[in-house]
Amino acid sequence: MKISAFLSAQFDPSAPAADGLDGVVRQAVAAEEAGFHAVYLGHHYLAKSAFVQPIPLAGHLAGATARLRIGFGVLLAPLLNPIALAEDLASLDVISRGRLTVGIGAGYRRRETAAFGVAWEDRLRRLREYVPLLRSLWRGETVDAAGSWGEAPGAALPLRPVQPGGPPIWIGAFAEPAVRRAARLDAPWLIGPKGADAEIAAMLAIYRDTLAEHGFPLDREYPMSREAFVADTRAAAFAGVRPHMERQYAGYRSWEDAQTLDIDRYMAEDCLVGTADDIVAKLRRWENELGITEVCLRLQFVGAGQEETMEQIRRFGAEVVPRLAAAGDGGAR
Repeated sequence: MKISAFLSAQFDPSAPAADGLDGVVRQAVAAEEAGFHAVYLGHHYLAKSAFVQPIPLAGHLAGATARLRIGFGVLLAPLLNPIALAEDLASLDVISRGRLTVGIGAGYRRRETAAFGVAWEDRLRRLREYVPLLRSLWRGETVDAAGSWGEAPGAALPLRPVQPGGPPIWIGAFAEPAVRRAARLDAPWLIGPKGADAEIAAMLAIYRDTLAEHGFPLDREYPMSREAFVADTRAAAFAGVRPHMERQYAGYRSWEDAQTLDIDRYMAEDCLVGTADDIVAKLRRWENELGITEVCLRLQFVGAGQEETMEQIRRFGAEVVPRLAAAGDGGAR
């Protein structure tokens, strides 16, 4: 199993954003040194925080690292023009020398779709249309493309990505229709940060059944996002992260599920909060029973300081990552 990290590039508007950016670069470099597989970036517009946009930031991180994969978890693709998206992401793949992973999603904030003139329902249609279009352009094909975003007859992409066929596309989803959509698009399902084991297992069965119905292989990446915090004792881990989670989810006014979240149950069941032994045991269970191949850890919560986050990266690199690598390829697909 591969272990990755989610980097939070959103800062207090009253503080210099350049200082916050320096902290994100330090985290990426530390993650690479600690043996993490990749780092992933989020995407929002019109945020209350000073939100550094992920496409330029990914290029900056590519220059600061050498081995680490860089990706999005997730990029709000339906808000963007697909031709620009194809060229921007091909450029990033070249800049990173083939280290890019493109996680995309439909988004959940109506304010963002309204700002870009995208009808709420249209974001789903765009997501369905964009994936094959991006793949065709990255393969070097010439296509006649048209949609609610515009039209591009005879579109081709002379700039070819480093990765054959272009960077991998993952699709973030929570609800069953969205999970089925990811399978129909032959894209790995990026499992979100909530959901207990039984719920994830049921959704994975639906996802795999839909893949099989369309003749797509089951042997693929099965990535998952989780919030995480490691400490010397389980009690210390829960006490250390609970105030951050309370503050964080109180601010997610546009995410309906966050308003009714049972934080204690969430930490115990959905998250990776505890000792290193607790966390490794849960990761191995997910690998062996669910077939999860990569877990992206959110190690910096709203209100958490830079040094606390750096310490979490260091501890996961020393106490968790080597033990998962030593476990081998025991995951069931």
